[in-house]
Amino acid sequence: MQVGIPEVTSAHFAGSVLLLVVNRKVYVYDYEANSWNASTGVEHPVSHISGDNCCYSGNSFCMDISNSVFAYLRGDQISQANIYFSNTRGYRFQKYSQERQAELVGSLGGIFYFYSLSQVGLLLVDQRKAMFGYSDHPLNRSFGLPFDYNGTLDILIAPGQKGILIFWFEKSLLISRNAGQLVNPVHVREGQHILYSSISEANITIHSVAANENELAVLTQENNLYYGSLGILSSSLIKFADQNIWSEEAVLMFTDVGMLEILSPLPDSTSPAFDFQKCPVNIQAILMDPQLQVDVCKVELLQGEFENKMYTIDMNSELELTALMIPRPSTSPVPLVMVSNPHSLGLQAVIYEDGYTYDGNTKHRLNISLRQQQHWGRADPNFTSSIKRPTISTITLDIANKEISCLDLKPLTALISVGCDLEKKIVIQNEISACYNGILDPVALQDNYSYVIEREAYDPSFRGQKATEDLEVPYHYEKLGCPILVYYDTPWKPVVELWREGKFQEVVKAEYVLLEVNGLFTYTYSLTADMALCSSQPQNWTTIAKTAGDKGPFAWDRENYVSCHDPNNNAPLRWPKVPYQILGGPTENKVVFDQRNGIYIFFISIVDPYYSYCHLETTFSVYVYGAFPLPIFPPEITIVLLTGATLLSVWLAYLIPELLHTERGLRVKGFWARLRRRCGKSCACVWARC
Repeated sequence: MQVGIPEVTSAHFAGSVLLLVVNRKVYVYDYEANSWNASTGVEHPVSHISGDNCCYSGNSFCMDISNSVFAYLRGDQISQANIYFSNTRGYRFQKYSQERQAELVGSLGGIFYFYSLSQVGLLLVDQRKAMFGYSDHPLNRSFGLPFDYNGTLDILIAPGQKGILIFWFEKSLLISRNAGQLVNPVHVREGQHILYSSISEANITIHSVAANENELAVLTQENNLYYGSLGILSSSLIKFADQNIWSEEAVLMFTDVGMLEILSPLPDSTSPAFDFQKCPVNIQAILMDPQLQVDVCKVELLQGEFENKMYTIDMNSELELTALMIPRPSTSPVPLVMVSNPHSLGLQAVIYEDGYTYDGNTKHRLNISLRQQQHWGRADPNFTSSIKRPTISTITLDIANKEISCLDLKPLTALISVGCDLEKKIVIQNEISACYNGILDPVALQDNYSYVIEREAYDPSFRGQKATEDLEVPYHYEKLGCPILVYYDTPWKPVVELWREGKFQEVVKAEYVLLEVNGLFTYTYSLTADMALCSSQPQNWTTIAKTAGDKGPFAWDRENYVSCHDPNNNAPLRWPKVPYQILGGPTENKVVFDQRNGIYIFFISIVDPYYSYCHLETTFSVYVYGAFPLPIFPPEITIVLLTGATLLSVWLAYLIPELLHTERGLRVKGFWARLRRRCGKSCACVWARC
């Protein structure tokens, strides 16, 4: 762990650890456990670490954000840059490569994961100009607009996952509200007038920058403090009164809304530890100074129950949010709703008057409807992201023309996960069970019940080959309940229900697949590939198993399913007579059982990628009845023997009477007559002796 003379070039907090780049290597300091570790997997020198932290505490998504970091060498040629990614808070890294990276021109200025866009962004720097390139559709088809890159810019990601980036060095301060797609300079104002359109025009030298979700503060070497808000449309700074607050090692930090601290380390000759001199700044109190010419906030109240919460929108779902705004009398504030990822999340907002307060102010109610952008029908397909891929977005409600004095009027922000709704599950309808009809006893099923599968009916490897021995299967009544009753000679398919939070939602019409969990193969399907009108070769459990790897036999799901009705599926239809193993969807395919009675335990998986982002899976049991035992001999042989015996009987019935009228027949007839008389005499003697 010894590094000689240490040079720290980057530091980043990831959850409960502090990551440091020291002498081009990454080290991890867990300040809760007070332990140091060297990161593994970084094979080349790096200079910087980038990542993000989540302000929506208490959910797994925020853990993923805190755990994910990049390490890279700033200034490397982007086509040959060595980039490393870690999802373990920096303990272990792996090589990261982005599609088309080898084709990009310029040096690497930074790499970031923009959760607000579900994109990885590369900052490309070339001849005092910079722009962002992105990893996924639709942003990967072009670059962000170029902006001036004068000097080496430090990049600060504002908290809140809204895609706000702050670029700065001594003579420049830029801001982007959409993850680098558009980058604009920050203005310097006095009252309502813009004094300077940029920091460079103001001829000031930036020493330190701090930001929270809604505020921005700048400390300059000229011993001045500037303050501004990260407005939803534009950002500007105002200069506070001159104070003696600057020092070479001073830094800024927001401790709360409207509360700023200027920290300066104080060395101790007797200890390697540092104390800090804290200079608290009450922004609200300073803004009351009439010399700053700050207008009074036009809004008294902006309130919504969705503030700082996380919601999920699954496929084909909607979300309704409401907010309340109360403006000051005789003012006209403009509420504005924005999403950070319009490529996947669309919105519609309606505002209306909703009564009055006790002092006569008008209350305005805002209703916000959210759904996937693809389902609004208003966006070009080249603008929307892939609907199959889960994404993240934030939604923010703010006042477009809000004054800088509206410190307590924070924007209302919520995190929207366009992905799996974990409250959803599927249930198989069981209206007629084997227990209801008395075929099976529920008490017996709960008493360590087991059943035997014949060796010729199952294959433990799921390949349709006969096993070498019978299989005894324990029945788990707690999980499966009573089996569904199905007559063997009637094509059948399960009725699949969607439930959410214990409430029935709908009958699932999407495509799904079944597989008997013990390898029973005594069933097939009513449709073949050509009968299902497939335009390409359909998938089946055998083809899925070949590509499943370590996932096992039950690997067929929404992520690897490809419909044979998809016009983009180029697999030729070579075997049109193979069974079509997908149920539901546009076909009337059903399961056809062989002539065998017994219990089947099925695994079911919804494979339609456009129904839900969840892996909707479950297991259920079926009892097949009504099948007669299979004959010992093949039915063809039995039919031949019966037909032959019948014909022989008819022939003998005709032939015997005819033969009795011939000479030979008379002799035979006389022989049987004499034999009967002798038998009669013998029987009489026996009776006489008795």
